Amino acid sequence: MNDPNTINQLRDGDQLAFRLVFDEYHARVYGYVYKKTGSAYTAEEGMQLTFVKLWNYRQSLKPELSLFTQIFRIASTTMIDLVRSEEHKRVGLQSIRTESESRPDPLQSMEENDLKKKVTVLVRQLPTMQKRVFEMSRIEEKSYREIAVALSISIKTVETHISRALKFLRQNLNLFSFLVFVFILLRS
Repeated sequence: MNDPNTINQLRDGDQLAFRLVFDEYHARVYGYVYKKTGSAYTAEEGMQLTFVKLWNYRQSLKPELSLFTQIFRIASTTMIDLVRSEEHKRVGLQSIRTESESRPDPLQSMEENDLKKKVTVLVRQLPTMQKRVFEMSRIEEKSYREIAVALSISIKTVETHISRALKFLRQNLNLFSFLVFVFILLRS
């Protein structure tokens, strides 16, 4: 893959180039985060967020630097942010969320609602325990520890259920719909 050419294609919003980059690097990013954290959930989340950020900040990519270097810088900072976030949850700190002051775009809201409906249909297809864990995490916003205690399972089992649920969603939504879904989760 020709890095400067690929970077320019990404900067121009070329979705096919993005798909090729995702296909080439997603497993390596997952492996990198997993090796550093030992958490399948953090690795999955870190990989997804890395590519959300790559797309959102594609205009900032530098053609003179290798794409590999830039992707792994994003992955590294994303992983650090995730680990810090998890640490804050463990000690009971609540993240502060601010609402956007601008009015939402009605078209964007309709697209988000359609996507949420698709995700709801897919979540219903998950195995019972996986579905329950996913809902407790993403809808009820419970920590992994709270879920583990409530369901009498280990935190690692919670991570596995979340990781598998996200993998199922990623496989059944097209890449951009999945990334939009992840972005919506981060915003809400």
